Amino acid sequence: MSEPEEEFDEEQSDSVKTKKKEKRSARKMKKKEKEKRKEKQVEEEGEEEEEHSDCVVLRGIFQLGKKSHDVLLTQTRLTWIPIIPETPTAEACALQPGVLLLRDVFAVKVKRRRAVGQESGGPVLGVALFCCRRRGKRLEEDTLHLHNASAEHTQTWYTTLKELLTGSSSRPKYLKVFINPSSHKKEAVHIYREHVAPLFRMADVRTDITVTEWKGHALSVMKECKLDEYDGVVCIGGDGSVAEVCHAMVLRAQLDANSPEKPVKPVLPLGIIPAGSTDVVSCSVHGVRDPVTAALHIVLGHLLQVDMCSFSSLGQLVCFGFSAMFGFGGRSLARAEKKRWMPSSRRREYAVVKTLARLRPDDCLLSFLPAKNSNSDPDQDPELEGEETWTTNQGLYLSISIMSIPCLSQHAPQGLAPNTSLANGSAALIAVGNTSRSEFIKHLKRYNSSSGQFSFSFVETHTVSAVRICPRSLIGCSEEESEEEAESKTTPIIHMEGAAFPWNIDGELVEIANEVLIRVHPQLITLYGEEVDEAESTVSCSCI
Repeated sequence: MSEPEEEFDEEQSDSVKTKKKEKRSARKMKKKEKEKRKEKQVEEEGEEEEEHSDCVVLRGIFQLGKKSHDVLLTQTRLTWIPIIPETPTAEACALQPGVLLLRDVFAVKVKRRRAVGQESGGPVLGVALFCCRRRGKRLEEDTLHLHNASAEHTQTWYTTLKELLTGSSSRPKYLKVFINPSSHKKEAVHIYREHVAPLFRMADVRTDITVTEWKGHALSVMKECKLDEYDGVVCIGGDGSVAEVCHAMVLRAQLDANSPEKPVKPVLPLGIIPAGSTDVVSCSVHGVRDPVTAALHIVLGHLLQVDMCSFSSLGQLVCFGFSAMFGFGGRSLARAEKKRWMPSSRRREYAVVKTLARLRPDDCLLSFLPAKNSNSDPDQDPELEGEETWTTNQGLYLSISIMSIPCLSQHAPQGLAPNTSLANGSAALIAVGNTSRSEFIKHLKRYNSSSGQFSFSFVETHTVSAVRICPRSLIGCSEEESEEEAESKTTPIIHMEGAAFPWNIDGELVEIANEVLIRVHPQLITLYGEEVDEAESTVSCSCI
């Protein structure tokens, strides 16, 4: 190679590197801007709270650590300043007060000194406030100790703090809890006992627990129980368990409202304690797979309105859920279900590799209704959408995904559908057309990186309010037979007439033989959690 050519190649590589650096810096700038916006929102909320809560409810002296402090209590916060004796020669210095917002406090207890084996009584030591501290996306339990040996003084503070905390209407006092003991590594019961139940007891939250014994058990219980007694519902399990409880709650709301056709929003919110393998719903509302974070969101009453989808075929409701995958996602889950004896991570990797090795497109008629705007009316009748113009495409597709939430996870920190949000009244339609196996693998790998998964010519994305998928069912060889044939990457799978197609709906395998209609129902359910942009990433998929 001549010198000019070498110089040209170096210039090209330098330009590529600079472009990559520019993209990285742009992403960092966006993250910083989002963090600044959040900080400004918190500051503005704090200023508003100060304006409405200048009145001091209580003031007293407590010992924090080894120093005495002047402690002030308002309607929304607790502040404390160290008491420093004045000296004639000392210069006055401005001390920054410590601040604890009452919205972050979930319990208050009287501290007493007790002998070994003593269960009640004992001299008063002061008040302990149990609160949450934010560390990244995680919420961690913390305690603030206010020491004062005066029983009367301590009791006054305890009573006042208790009244202020119980005044929040969004904080639950009695919860209906469903535990799926078979989810993932069968750790749901252990997770509840070790991490969740102690926080519920500390926050004086009573529970009514049902350990599910079969598929559909939660649905049967929800149809019969008296929901008026509860302030919320909690599910400990994976995405399949969450979808089942959500489906049960919407159906129960329809029964109570005598509305068999139109979906009705449940009155009670749902809390999700992650105990599955991926937990995309939990990650989407918590940002992390952590039972303590999830439990703290529940006891503190952090509420979110979330969109859901209805899945129906031939006019009959199949289920309610948050996401669905047809093609590659459905077929890999079907293979994984046949290897239930394997460990979950091995089973998932085996199914992905096997499905990639036998990658084939499906011949589908894909129709969708573009979303009107980003903020749809929750009370809008979905039937009115029939008056709009549907967009129809027919062709070969390797994968079709419909997601009403971002579907964040450890494997895809920015989500399988990063362009959608929890309550924008629409869903993300991601259709991956026919392409080579190597290009499809590149597309999948980019979900684990920052971006670029949709920058391929064979990938199309749309923001939709409804989707209709009609796989072409032709008389011929079955899928298993076609998989044993030649290695052609463009030969579509030809299904037997009337054969069922595998769907991955919220991590559950659902086989449907006919056309499927998916409709988005804005803000159909209330979940405990908060809006997050990105999930905590601690693992990477090693199977591709």
